[in-house]
Amino acid sequence: MRFKDVFSIIGPAMVGPSSSHTAGAARIGRAARQVLGEPASEAEVTFFGSFAATYQGHGTDRAIAGGLLDFATDDSRLPDSIELAEEAGMAISFGQGTGLFPHPNTVRLRLTGARTGTELALTGISIGGGNIEIVDIDGFGVKLTGMYPTVLIHHMDYLGVLASVTDVMRRGQFNIGHMSLDRKNRSGAALTVLELDEAATPELLHELSALPAVQSVKVVDLNETLQEQKGKDNTR
Repeated sequence: MRFKDVFSIIGPAMVGPSSSHTAGAARIGRAARQVLGEPASEAEVTFFGSFAATYQGHGTDRAIAGGLLDFATDDSRLPDSIELAEEAGMAISFGQGTGLFPHPNTVRLRLTGARTGTELALTGISIGGGNIEIVDIDGFGVKLTGMYPTVLIHHMDYLGVLASVTDVMRRGQFNIGHMSLDRKNRSGAALTVLELDEAATPELLHELSALPAVQSVKVVDLNETLQEQKGKDNTR
């Protein structure tokens, strides 16, 4: 990945000690929480490579737990996140994996939704400076960096679906910065990930959801810091 500025290397505002092992891990956990779309009742966390060797010393386990609670990287509650997750009713476990993995800082998450029982399997990597890539969602190969507001569209792999999606974007004047797509098989289930230049509006999400072949639409936005979250809370 090409870093666009020095802040991509230094990392975000964060509770340390490591931008890769702590901030990046928190962002992976938070991305998983947002993809799931609800709090998790169960979370099975498997670390690989460098993550597996050092996760306790670097607080990677606590960072993942905090992300699953939707904590930003600068949230002072991160050091207590495992206990807070358990208090919130999340059964969370950590393990070390073996075998092939895409990057030395790799984590695989298996989550169960607290409200609906929805299951999610997600693989993320921390590539440095707090930057991440989600590379697998429920067996779909994707690229989700979390650097931009992102829309995930589960749909059937039918002719013209992407044309319909991009037409909705065009009419709403939303620019697509990056798009990735994977499918289970021809005319089967597919997942399209769109990274946008600006946050999706409720109107855009409603219009995408109404497309005939679309099964669900979800949003991932990791750009808010804790202070921005608090600012929104104070205006409600």
